[in-house]
Amino acid sequence: MKDWLRKHPEVRTIRVAAADLNGQARGKRIPARFADKVVKEGTRFPFSVLNLDIWGEDIDNSPLVFEEGDADGILKPTERGFMPMPWLEAPTALLPIWMFREDGRPYDGDPRHALRAVVQRYKDRGLTPVCAVELEFFLIDDSGKTLQVPPSPRSGKRRKASETLSIRALDAFDTFFTDLYDACEAMDIPADTSTSETGLGQFEVNLMHCDDALRAADDAWLFKMLVKGLARRHGFAASFMAKPYPEYSGSGLHVHFSVLDAKGDNIFDSGGPKGTAAMRHAVAGCLNAMHDSTLVFAPHANSYERLVPGMHAPTAISWGYENRTSAVRIPAGNPQARRIEHRVAGGDVNPYLLLATILGAALTGIEDGDEPPAAVMGNAYALENLPHIPATWDDAIGAFENSAVLPRILPRELIRNYVLTKRQEAHYIAELSPEEQVELYLDTV
Repeated sequence: MKDWLRKHPEVRTIRVAAADLNGQARGKRIPARFADKVVKEGTRFPFSVLNLDIWGEDIDNSPLVFEEGDADGILKPTERGFMPMPWLEAPTALLPIWMFREDGRPYDGDPRHALRAVVQRYKDRGLTPVCAVELEFFLIDDSGKTLQVPPSPRSGKRRKASETLSIRALDAFDTFFTDLYDACEAMDIPADTSTSETGLGQFEVNLMHCDDALRAADDAWLFKMLVKGLARRHGFAASFMAKPYPEYSGSGLHVHFSVLDAKGDNIFDSGGPKGTAAMRHAVAGCLNAMHDSTLVFAPHANSYERLVPGMHAPTAISWGYENRTSAVRIPAGNPQARRIEHRVAGGDVNPYLLLATILGAALTGIEDGDEPPAAVMGNAYALENLPHIPATWDDAIGAFENSAVLPRILPRELIRNYVLTKRQEAHYIAELSPEEQVELYLDTV
């Protein structure tokens, strides 16, 4: 880490940042000449900082604030190390950090540690999850009273319709995407394919599969930060909010994963299209936890605008082969690459909580040998007698709080903190108009 800064003498300041429960970057700005001290000793800020609401306010009844004296945690660099921040004008480095207690124990309220603990459970069984994410986002001109697509830097025109898989739409913002891919290269974010999606000014970028789930979550978290910051340099906004336009489909964050054994073989590979018993057990685990963990997949008031039938987001708890109307899809293709696609989450999620919950749920299914119900055929939206995920934010908060399965996946302190956060947000969000909610979520999530 020290060598990186010495090789980049143009960097004058650094940012140290950790992800709070909402996935917001919380941290400090430090002169580069003091960076060695941060690398060696870490930095400090209160445990409660990882438990702020979406506005950045303390949680009123959190025991972290007054009951525990608003004590400090120690923030140490993650294994990611320094990287540039290409969306800023001045040469600046970002150092991701995560939180520990004074005695060196990981802080259970840190979402990155929650994912680390799940990955360790896999390692204890001689298994390694391999993950990839697909991130959808909107490019938006928010300079006026209403949101609209930014004018193309090439033509100056606004395309006021969805342009699914349109090369023209990609070319219209080629300068932005060229800068984005250059920035991903500089930050070592494995950005792969980009496509124009079904929403107004909506795009998707896929990140490559990675056999390190912590790194995959880092990549997603950093990518969201990069896209939003870089868009502002280009004169418009980029947003991962679930549903900025009521009449168009929202943005998802789909997760693809498989699991390798100690020999490096995919335990979902049966040599054919159906997959193994281990794959079915993992699917069952995901389905069994889906209702109670919806709050992770849909963490904000706006999230539930996306989860409606017929709008390319699943609402029923179901699985199927090559079926995008189901919540869990088994893609076709080479059996050696057999994988599970979890399709529920919106673009507004915390990637660390998302991967911790999905991978943890899959592992509980593998551990218990659970079997899923029959795979659905056809349109899952039209099938009767399927269980459904919670349709409202309040129901999702209650299901998360009272879940019997989630304490097997996430630390109890994190569950408590997350519920307190979401209940406070739900209380104050109710006072906002729809326009004020959009203004809040546009930049934050």
